[in-house]
Amino acid sequence: MDGLNAYHYFEKGRGPFCNLSSLSLEESETILQQIRENGRTFASQRSADYLAVRRELEQMAFAKFLTKGGQPVQPYPHYLTLGRCTWLESWYMEPNHVIIPWHKLPAEVVSFTYGDLFPTMRYADDKPYRRQVYTKHEIIEQIQTYGFPQDWNQTGEQGPERYIEVQVWDNRVIDAFR
Repeated sequence: MDGLNAYHYFEKGRGPFCNLSSLSLEESETILQQIRENGRTFASQRSADYLAVRRELEQMAFAKFLTKGGQPVQPYPHYLTLGRCTWLESWYMEPNHVIIPWHKLPAEVVSFTYGDLFPTMRYADDKPYRRQVYTKHEIIEQIQTYGFPQDWNQTGEQGPERYIEVQVWDNRVIDAFR
């Protein structure tokens, strides 16, 4: 599928691929607390248990990806969206993004969820893509079936899925785009 790109959104002054999961729990909590105190971005609204839940969901996604033949190199992913999602730009004071072309996403270290990892793994309804992690091949089938959430749910009024999330489980993939 030529033309499918992965987008990583970030605060321009901070730079791309700053990942709380790459830090110790204490270090990541300190940074998250600073973000909360600043109170100017979407991340400042995250709950007190955000980091614990995030790590639990990352472990779940890691295990699911392994069962599908994935070969994650690290225990946490870097997060991107499949396709552009202008809503994510509103999360930042000075948004910027990096684009990684589809062909630069190695299937063995890249997984996908139809929607953000948090609601995908936690939202209780009967949608078949809940609690699922997809391979590169499988996400194409989901797109053919459901389309891109950022197209049909731009305002979030039709559920929690606002984009397809890309999880990159290898720093070497993203290092060229830092």
